[in-house]
Amino acid sequence: MGVTYKYFGAPDGATAARVPLSMRPEELGGDELGQGMFTHIKPETMAAMVLTGIEGIPLHRVPPLELVVLHSDYAVVKLPTTTVDPLHGVGEEAVGAAAFIWSTVPDRNGPSDAFGVYRLLSEWQDFSRRLHEAGHQPYCLVWP
Repeated sequence: MGVTYKYFGAPDGATAARVPLSMRPEELGGDELGQGMFTHIKPETMAAMVLTGIEGIPLHRVPPLELVVLHSDYAVVKLPTTTVDPLHGVGEEAVGAAAFIWSTVPDRNGPSDAFGVYRLLSEWQDFSRRLHEAGHQPYCLVWP
């Protein structure tokens, strides 16, 4: 059994914490939580991919996630805002460079081929634009 990650935006932690217990992938998106994205990539990895590749932060200095809700069936975590802000002003070249950088970082989890990382970062960039336009912060719903 794997773990599913649903990244979504919410205006604040209180709103993110009200994720219904029964919420499943088909029930997420289009509501107050906004359109999100699904992946099997951990939120810590997403944060590290952006911060090491775009911001040049060493892997050991990536800030921790904030636990919003821990329930027996799911958890909601808040990602640092710095995992979406850096993507607002960068072009495809910077995303490509970040993908290459991440593909060469030793001792880390997640996709390792540069093209796979590029596609994931491009999706994350689109997600970050939607969050910014909605005035939302990045959160992740985690459930088995």
